[in-house]
Amino acid sequence: MGTDITRLVMPKEAPVLPLRDTVLFPHAVLPLTIGRESSIQLIQSLGEEKIIAVSAQRDPRADDPGPEGLYEIGTLALVHKIIRMPNESLFIFAEGLSRIRFRAFTQAAPFLKASFDTLTETAAEASPEMEALQSNVILTFQQIVTASPGLSDELQSMASTIEEPGRLADFVASSLGFFTREQRQELLETLDVNRRLDLLHLLLIKERQLMDLRSKIESQVQDQLAQGQREFYLREQMKAIQKELGEGEEAGESDDLQKKIAEAKMPEEVEKTALKELQRLSRMSPASAEYTVTRTYLDWLITLPWSLSSESEVSISKAHETLEADHYNLEKVKERILEYLSVLQLRPGLKGPILCFVGPPGVGKTSLGKSIARALGRKFIRLSLGGMHDEAEIRGHRRTYIGALPGQIIQGIRRAGTNNPVFMLDEVDKIGRDFRGDPAAALLETLDPEQNFQFRDHYLDVPFDLSKVLFITTANILDPIPDALGDRMEVIEIPGYTEEEKVQIALRHVLPRQAEEHGIRLGEDIEFSNTALREVIRHYTREAGLRNLEREIATICRKQARWLAEGRSEKLVVTPAVVRECLGAPRLLPELETAERTAQPGVAVGLAWTPTGGDVLFVEANQMPGKRGLIMTGHLGQVMQESMQAALTWVRSHPDRWGVSPDHFEKHEIHLHVPAGAIPKDGPSAGVTMATALVSLLTGRRVRPHLAMTGEITLSGLVLPIGGIKEKVLAAKRAGVTEVLLPHQNAPHVEEELKKGQLEGLALHYVRTMDEVIALALEPADAEGAEPLPPEARAGAVVH
Repeated sequence: MGTDITRLVMPKEAPVLPLRDTVLFPHAVLPLTIGRESSIQLIQSLGEEKIIAVSAQRDPRADDPGPEGLYEIGTLALVHKIIRMPNESLFIFAEGLSRIRFRAFTQAAPFLKASFDTLTETAAEASPEMEALQSNVILTFQQIVTASPGLSDELQSMASTIEEPGRLADFVASSLGFFTREQRQELLETLDVNRRLDLLHLLLIKERQLMDLRSKIESQVQDQLAQGQREFYLREQMKAIQKELGEGEEAGESDDLQKKIAEAKMPEEVEKTALKELQRLSRMSPASAEYTVTRTYLDWLITLPWSLSSESEVSISKAHETLEADHYNLEKVKERILEYLSVLQLRPGLKGPILCFVGPPGVGKTSLGKSIARALGRKFIRLSLGGMHDEAEIRGHRRTYIGALPGQIIQGIRRAGTNNPVFMLDEVDKIGRDFRGDPAAALLETLDPEQNFQFRDHYLDVPFDLSKVLFITTANILDPIPDALGDRMEVIEIPGYTEEEKVQIALRHVLPRQAEEHGIRLGEDIEFSNTALREVIRHYTREAGLRNLEREIATICRKQARWLAEGRSEKLVVTPAVVRECLGAPRLLPELETAERTAQPGVAVGLAWTPTGGDVLFVEANQMPGKRGLIMTGHLGQVMQESMQAALTWVRSHPDRWGVSPDHFEKHEIHLHVPAGAIPKDGPSAGVTMATALVSLLTGRRVRPHLAMTGEITLSGLVLPIGGIKEKVLAAKRAGVTEVLLPHQNAPHVEEELKKGQLEGLALHYVRTMDEVIALALEPADAEGAEPLPPEARAGAVVH
């Protein structure tokens, strides 16, 4: 049973073959796969005797172990057969000859070689106890072989024929695969046969008990589970094994989830719900669909920041610097934000207000929210509500639906990772409404500081505290927002920018950003003059915001980028002439437009409010023989048509003042037209403009150039206040208007909403009746083509 060692010529040193995760015992034959380059060279260098020394590695992961990485005691082995594999590795059969102890390593490359001493084991003492121990080892080994389907029954008879105790121990240790590398090495290093056999017997007894226990657990599990649930059966078996061994408790999924629930620091009510769901999960089969649903629900509960806040000290000075650096002007908005921060510094537990930024597109509403988050040191989350129709997008879907998820509010909080981010709800005026519900109504609880501390998402079905969140909403207009929702928000209006403000914003923010985006250096490759910026603002854009201005500046930057790419290296100094070269002919001529349009009687300039910040509105009147009465065109709304009829009634009630006969209106048709007929128009604020156009037509007196007006007219000729004063005045200034007629009741709005710089160059006239309007608006009857009087010479004029 093995090679006769006495016939071999034993060398004084031998090449050393490291074994990764196994141990070779004397008299045992072990198949080995040789894949390391150094080991392949070792095998190929063997002479005729083919004797090598093998030793187990201390760290199986080491690819090239040195002498210190091998156990000191190994085995001298004889290589019987070498087979070359297709992948260039070798497959050998090595037979253990004797135990050896390495004395010194004489070679390190290309493979290890060492001198060694052959170890002699201590002979077993013959005694009844020794015979009994040897019999028990054989018996236990046979029982294990019988119970293990993977072991051949021939091992039982082979073990019973071995009489030497030491050889028996080596045979049993090499035949069973459940021993660990450390246990095998310990058996190899034990030279005392009695002690080695005793140690082997102890390991065999432990393995037999484990096999009996596994058999017991298997029978118990089979009695409890239905046939066909194979995956569930394997998991239950694993749990039962771990429970009996007292291992794996921390690695269990339920324990892991329970630990995470405790670490999440949920409110008591939420934690109770989570533990209840965890208990249900532990009783489910992982193969069931409900298991995945419950597990996902627990993951949502665990990952939400129930008690995690952005801890940052509120610094009013830092916040003021941040807001000033990011945005020019917007003093009212900045003041309100700094007031909130001041209160927050004095009272850290303050519930977050709901701010609503209302203004035309492109004035910086969304970017202002980012600046607030940066000033506060909080996370910023943005949710666009434009076109949202489904109420479940806000409050989530119930878990009974397939693929259910929480609403966008809870999802945003999870993405932020804190329970006090700055949450911007963009385009709140663009929310839709259909059969799937009304998202605006779902926002009522979310945007109420007195209610949202117990916000209950349909998916979570547990309260989440949103009171620490600073909600900011944006809108272009307030009219589409439901009253109940608008009542919960503090509206801060962001008006359009004046020309000077646009110049400053372009110099501070737009130009540096566009230069960087186009890969050119501001000041070295391109330079904009103030006159060039004013040229772009006046003649190529007419807007309340800055988006078109930014596009035109980007066009000029692209031109320079192309010229630089083509080899032109000189700096481009942008002047008005360069602007026209890059952007083409001017698109707008605001200085000349109003004067040209009012060059003949019957044309008056009004002011209109629009979502983009206001615009000028021309009203034209004409007459012709006929009896159809009043003709109204220009895509007019119901309210504006009624204003036209009221204006005509006031004019017809005073025919003598206009120098026409009482039956003039019975013989002539009056046509009132508002150009840009494709654009819908409505509202009462053009009443005085229509009446002025009619009087101008009937009297033949032209409306003064560069003069605009706004106000609602009554049948008795009174001028009533209107809204949108700031937008209308700024629109008049952009269009080159120098005089504006306003209702006298709107004077406080001008003082409150408009700054002195915004009114520079404008003369405001506050009027109470249409008689004042006619006197101020029309040129004298005896001064054909006369210029208007200086504003300071007129009664009631306020000159800026």
